[in-house]
Amino acid sequence: MSDFQTNLEKYAELAVKVGVNIQQDQTLVVNTTLEGADLVRLIVKKAYENGARNVIVNWNDDIVSRTKYELAPDEVFHEYPKWRAEETIELAENGAAYLSVISSSPDLLKGVKPERIANYQKASGTALKKWRQYMQSDKVSWSIVAVPSKAWADKVFPEEAEGNRVDLLWEAIFKAVRVDVKDPVEAWKKHDDTLHEKVDYLNDKHYQKLHYTAPGTDLTIELPDKHLWVGAGSVNVQGHEFMANMPTEEVFTVPLKTGVNGTVSSTKPLSYGGNIINNFSVTFKEGRIIEVKAEEGEEILKQLVETDEGSHYLGEVALVPFNSPISQSNVLFFNTLFDENASNHLAIGSSYAFCIEGGKNMSPEELAENGLNESLTHVDFMIGSEKMNIDGIKQDGTTEPVFRNGDWAF
Repeated sequence: MSDFQTNLEKYAELAVKVGVNIQQDQTLVVNTTLEGADLVRLIVKKAYENGARNVIVNWNDDIVSRTKYELAPDEVFHEYPKWRAEETIELAENGAAYLSVISSSPDLLKGVKPERIANYQKASGTALKKWRQYMQSDKVSWSIVAVPSKAWADKVFPEEAEGNRVDLLWEAIFKAVRVDVKDPVEAWKKHDDTLHEKVDYLNDKHYQKLHYTAPGTDLTIELPDKHLWVGAGSVNVQGHEFMANMPTEEVFTVPLKTGVNGTVSSTKPLSYGGNIINNFSVTFKEGRIIEVKAEEGEEILKQLVETDEGSHYLGEVALVPFNSPISQSNVLFFNTLFDENASNHLAIGSSYAFCIEGGKNMSPEELAENGLNESLTHVDFMIGSEKMNIDGIKQDGTTEPVFRNGDWAF
């Protein structure tokens, strides 16, 4: 067996055993592009070998998606199939796990009317609102992994010979998800333990605010009184662990919806809605976004902020050291799954219910009372660099270093 095939087998096993952590008699739903076929076939096999009752694969194709955005009538983008939403929600209610295998080009929808993209994001977000709530309160196990596509590899490695680009992206992905080591499953358990040390420290400190400073950034984020830091693995309502993002290098929590003030500048491009948004800044007052500026993709960014009322606020605060493996690889992936794990980041939109004490069992109204944001969207954007300092401000006003020069200060 070739090294590549060995790594692909290990990747499939990792996705099944650590990513969604499939359980006996559980259904697995896989959403994938056609480029994921070789990996997905192995995932299906590994899932059944590990006790899955049924594996449902939903295939998508980038060319078909692009053609629809170019040629379909406008009204189609205000619709999301009711049967598809009902199927997704019913499977979730019956304990299914969800795995996404992504590979789309960051420029897939470049040149498409921004309102078409915004309308479809809103339609799908509305139809799948209940499923998103299940996901954000750990009612279901879910995970995201990636495979290269030619268009994506061309974007990441434009300087390399065309015939080598996909192989180079495979290599970078395998390294980022620790597939290149002898026992990836064991390596992930150790990684999970390491991140939990940071989580425990921050939860013990219980900072009232975080103050971020960097070139173009002076931002204060207040944290809810009952906030919880979490990192790496999650635990669903049945008590089964899963790893929502592979790779992951972050520890994160929720901001107080109305407690964000100042301006933050991006440090990496954001791939959103098949477009790139780059060199942008976001300004907040009492939590609400009052201004956005971008050198590239400003209209797309404005459409994102206008998705609904909640998309004018933040839903996540995540800390990632500049010396993380993905950052040190110096590969710009143009893909949030990877780039967010090379950089401190924030998320526009909804909050994760599990980031607050008792949140998994709270109603949307109770979550709002505790300062959490609700939205149809959740979009991470990268703000970290080797020049970023972050201070933790305690209840009594004393200040302690959390990050210095882009790295942990403790």
